[in-house]
Amino acid sequence: MILLILVTLLWAFSFSLIGVYLAGQVDSYFSVLTRVLLATLAFLPFLNWRTPPRTALTLMAIGAVQLGLMYLFYYQSFLLLSVPEVLLFTIFTPVYIALIYDLLARKFSLWNLLIAAIAVIGAAVIRWDNLSDSYWRGFLVVQGANLCFATGQVAYRQFMQSETKRGNSLPPRQTFGWFFIGASIVASVAWLILGKPQYPTGSVQWGVLVWLGAIASGLGYFLWNKGATQVSPGTLAAMNNALIPAGLLVNLLIWNRDADLPRLATGGAIIVAAVLISEWRNKHRRI
Repeated sequence: MILLILVTLLWAFSFSLIGVYLAGQVDSYFSVLTRVLLATLAFLPFLNWRTPPRTALTLMAIGAVQLGLMYLFYYQSFLLLSVPEVLLFTIFTPVYIALIYDLLARKFSLWNLLIAAIAVIGAAVIRWDNLSDSYWRGFLVVQGANLCFATGQVAYRQFMQSETKRGNSLPPRQTFGWFFIGASIVASVAWLILGKPQYPTGSVQWGVLVWLGAIASGLGYFLWNKGATQVSPGTLAAMNNALIPAGLLVNLLIWNRDADLPRLATGGAIIVAAVLISEWRNKHRRI
């Protein structure tokens, strides 16, 4: 739990740094590639190159989804939405985590669809006078990022626990480099195919990329995924949303003081209510 709290505080500034210094100024695919390559370099010295192929390939696949694909969606969303909107729309991750666990258990409930419908209403309230195609496209792009992040968390938690039961587990610091290598492959392919020659132009933008890559991604994802293996699925789902108030507080107080707070609060409250209903439902089912 402590690890998840520490990473939440670490990530609170990431949304605003991307939205203020990188979005629309630096090619998003280059930003993603730089970020994951720096994270990979941070863990290469610890990587055990004799990791069993099954373990290495599985971790690469998880990293490709949780970090590689997630970042491709995530950075695109800042071109379509404001930072507070991106933050609010990430609130669905716990719903996806619960849904994935249900699918793994071969269950399916229409309850999650109802939760999603309520949340869409909340999203509409935030910009009810400007519901453009780009706004809804941004909403869906964030959901793509949420789904990738949720899938990766569940997969990493399940895989590491199964490895421990088999007695095959290596220290996470010796294997987590494979996670970033998988993400780097996805980011490299995306940049080669879709990237544009729009690179950082100053020390501030380079500094933001270095901080996001080495610290927020490298250290952050290692500690987050390690923490995910130490808590229950319910706690993991709930901690995914602790980042939202922290990130909103940083953005609104420092960079976005002119935001439409009443509308943001009303729509956000509807979205929060949807997730709280989902959490209540999950607890009731467990009891």
